[in-house]
Amino acid sequence: MLKKLFGFDPTQSTIRKEIVAGITTFLTMSYILAVNPSMFSQLEGMPGGAVFTSTALAAIIGCLVMAFWGKLPFGLAPGMGLNAFFVYSVCLGMGYSWQFALTAVLLEGFIFIILTATNVREAIVNAIPLSLRNAIGAGIGLFIAFIGLSSAGVVVHDDATLVALGDITSGSALLALIGLVITGFMYARNIPGAILIGILVTMIIGIPMGVTEFKGVLSHPKSIAPIFCQFEFENILTLDMLVVVFTFLFIDMFDTVGTLVGVCTKAKMVDEKGNINRLKQAFMADAIATTAGAMLGTSTTTTYVESAAGVAQGGRSGLTAFSVAMCFVVALFFSPLFLSIPSAATAPALIIVGLLMMEPVVKIPWDDFSESIPAFVCIIMMPLTYSISNGILLGMIAYVLMNIVCGNYKKITIPMAIMAILFILKFIFI
Repeated sequence: MLKKLFGFDPTQSTIRKEIVAGITTFLTMSYILAVNPSMFSQLEGMPGGAVFTSTALAAIIGCLVMAFWGKLPFGLAPGMGLNAFFVYSVCLGMGYSWQFALTAVLLEGFIFIILTATNVREAIVNAIPLSLRNAIGAGIGLFIAFIGLSSAGVVVHDDATLVALGDITSGSALLALIGLVITGFMYARNIPGAILIGILVTMIIGIPMGVTEFKGVLSHPKSIAPIFCQFEFENILTLDMLVVVFTFLFIDMFDTVGTLVGVCTKAKMVDEKGNINRLKQAFMADAIATTAGAMLGTSTTTTYVESAAGVAQGGRSGLTAFSVAMCFVVALFFSPLFLSIPSAATAPALIIVGLLMMEPVVKIPWDDFSESIPAFVCIIMMPLTYSISNGILLGMIAYVLMNIVCGNYKKITIPMAIMAILFILKFIFI
């Protein structure tokens, strides 16, 4: 039954591993339940309680579609970066209403459904060279490790050097380092559920340190009526709507592509040619969740790179995604408890997973500079630009240009060339 429902294979994993993987993925991505209400409540007419509920519901829908249709171990929720573009660029920056932005997200979802049904998104993934696919996984590893370090205050902003070492002798940064030692020790000892246990232990240690703030246990879900299906269809044909939709589309597409390619490659969930099984279904889950999320009143829903934490715990099927969905269901009623988990407790998990994601770099032909230079560009630009999509775009442009100047014309396919041109135009005009 589990194989039919979720694609569960008892030779690759166990039910316990899948459930633990789901809980781990949820804990590493549950910060969105705190971030989204805080961010969207800056917009008049979007109460934080309603946004919390819509965020959880969008995640539940996305994870369930991924579980039953995609049968892959990935968690989905409204994406970071995309929510910031929604609030700070479209609404506060450009001056448009949040209803305008939600309309753009809805249109993006519809377009993604069409692109997925016509296999365009799958063709884009298959056009990415193998060396770049391996680079994507490593780049994501550095990126999510950086997210963990910065969220805990181990790495901080500095006006002179851009980044600097934070105060690691107290507070969140110290707790994160303590958690890293604990989690690393358990992982080195092959203790089952090491990452999940590490999160929980670190959270408890944070109580006497004053980092973990207990916010209660139970709370009933708030109504989403104020933000449900609030659209401005009269602006669909405007140039501004086109630009906003295209930007949402571009960021979401290549963030999702990067996550699926990187995590699946690390988990060895690819065939001998590096192709991902059930990729179309995974993309469709993303597209459906984005469309549903817009109707519920939240920003673009996407596949989370933090899913790598669950995969590292042994998640290999849709049962993991189902477990993530059930955690979000519980979170609807236990929101104060889940919001008590500090970022310092999840940071060690992200750092450890970042380490594990670096493994594919050994498959990159470093002595062939037409392959290694684009791969390195892809890897290094993800954390330095704080964007998975930027890393992929710049890596693909570098790959095409390097092989043109090196005379390796046969390595450049027509889809590669077309994408490189589109990426260059994207950076010039958007």
